[in-house]
Amino acid sequence: MRHNIKGRKLSRSTKHRKALLRNLATELFRHNRIKTTEAKAKSVQPIAERLITLAKRGDLHARRLAARDIYDPAILQKLFDDIAPVIESEAGGYTRIYKLGPRQGDAANVALIEIVGV
Repeated sequence: MRHNIKGRKLSRSTKHRKALLRNLATELFRHNRIKTTEAKAKSVQPIAERLITLAKRGDLHARRLAARDIYDPAILQKLFDDIAPVIESEAGGYTRIYKLGPRQGDAANVALIEIVGV
């Protein structure tokens, strides 16, 4: 039984997994949509939604908390100045995942994750 076990390990160490999810979130905010595997998309979704919620707050402390996960200052600026005002009226559900089917090379299930309304 999987009591109190949350999240996916994605066959990576903790540091590698955290770096991967931070990079996926950064690229999601850079391009507004990314194509990746279903497992990675489902893993990055809560991180991206938490960062958007911080951006909606918009204060200095929220910006510093978001800067822990987004290392690119230009993307951080885009998140707070461009993405957050568009989603200001939304109460949640800022991202959407579309399942695209298996990838031809290794039959991994591929998904498209995008920011809703941007």
